[in-house]
Amino acid sequence: MKLPIEIRYRPYQEWSEKEKHQIAANKAKSPWLTTFHLEPQTGLLNDPNGFSFFNGKFHLFYQNWPFGPAHGLKQWVHTESSDLIRFKETGIKLEPDHPHDSHGAYSGSAYAIDDKLFLFYTGNVRDDHWHRTPLQIGAWMTKDGHITKCEQILIEQPDDVTEHFRDPHIFDYQGQFFAIIGAQSLDKKGFIKLYKALNNKVHNWEFVGNLTFGGTGSEYMIECPNLVFIDGYPVLIYSPQGLSKTELDYNNIYPNTYKICQSFDTKKAELRGVSDSQLLDYGFEAYATQAFNAPDGKVYSISWIGLPDIDYPTDPYDYQGAMSLVKELSIKDGKLYQYPVPAMTSLRSTPQPLADLATTTNAYELELEIPANQTSELLLFADEEGRGLSITVDTATGTILVDRSHVGETYATDFGTKRHCSVPASDTKLNIFVDKSIFEIFVNKGEKVFTGRVFPNPDQSGIKQLKGQMSGSYFELVL
Repeated sequence: MKLPIEIRYRPYQEWSEKEKHQIAANKAKSPWLTTFHLEPQTGLLNDPNGFSFFNGKFHLFYQNWPFGPAHGLKQWVHTESSDLIRFKETGIKLEPDHPHDSHGAYSGSAYAIDDKLFLFYTGNVRDDHWHRTPLQIGAWMTKDGHITKCEQILIEQPDDVTEHFRDPHIFDYQGQFFAIIGAQSLDKKGFIKLYKALNNKVHNWEFVGNLTFGGTGSEYMIECPNLVFIDGYPVLIYSPQGLSKTELDYNNIYPNTYKICQSFDTKKAELRGVSDSQLLDYGFEAYATQAFNAPDGKVYSISWIGLPDIDYPTDPYDYQGAMSLVKELSIKDGKLYQYPVPAMTSLRSTPQPLADLATTTNAYELELEIPANQTSELLLFADEEGRGLSITVDTATGTILVDRSHVGETYATDFGTKRHCSVPASDTKLNIFVDKSIFEIFVNKGEKVFTGRVFPNPDQSGIKQLKGQMSGSYFELVL
């Protein structure tokens, strides 16, 4: 939603309690509020930030402008979880209340150090002429949730980047702290910078080099870079804006991508044995994915279900955006697999055999198997006229097609209403999570993923098998 700058950057303290109440009351009227996905209390939810493990719990912040469905004066809103499926807001916030983040607390990461959680993020600062200076800054959160911001700037804007320099991701590699930051060069090319913490102290960073990762430089900006290590293999996850479609076929306004690498040379700032770019998600909206290596040895990720520069049907209700399910990442046969954490099965009710039915909640999981050498079509959010979200699986050719052109309120149609991917031509397994206005489809236990939003009409709550054979179970999900 387009709102004037003076509204989007109006200081928090100038918003009255009456205005805040009206915004919250309007959001509460939405027919599409989710059941088991994290949404903002009010306003815009976009990037996941500070995803980490600290003091015996998982921590996740989400970036938020609380006064409407637009990008404005951002803060981080803190949530915590014991099981990675129930995230509870704590009331703790990283607010834009310091000269180094005066125009927004932009995206970043977190890492537990000693008895505190270190928050590493970009401070957005603008002058009277609206010129932006991005600052990489930090803060410490104690076990009782008290946040103290570092007074010093940790990394200044380098001479070889534009104002687009943001989203520091801190990670530990072989006992040494490093950070990567998304950047735009002076000639408007996207790239990534690598930094090292001197003496392993996170208040003192040294530039190592511009990261070599086999890119073409066709994008004009790289946002939200992450580097995680799965079974020792470096995996680079990032959001390249403007990436050439000759390098990667995608339909969304901006893709979310990854590369699996063989090794990481920290002295030369080089990822070696780099795969081609791959889509992290084949659906309509998954962006700004944040992943981290957890102390339990697993790698977890979560994404913003939304995209920049897109208007959504929830906008009139003064909110926009949601978080995806948390996924565990693994590598099998050289492919990245993403699958919801095992605790998701605890939300399942008693299974019912797959059948045409009208759900009462539109909050459920389907676990399906489609035999080889056939074409099957399933309709979700179905109505009596045969409209809904169509999922077609051709196991003879190994093609999966998702079509949302006939579900409720349409939007972002400039970017098409269909998405597809290829999988091996064989029997195919699907786990489909539906949550009021969100669907997440996991193919073959995470070999491919489709994430998207739909905004169904009140009568669109059915499940129908239109073609072919499939078997499986229906589970209503209750948080």
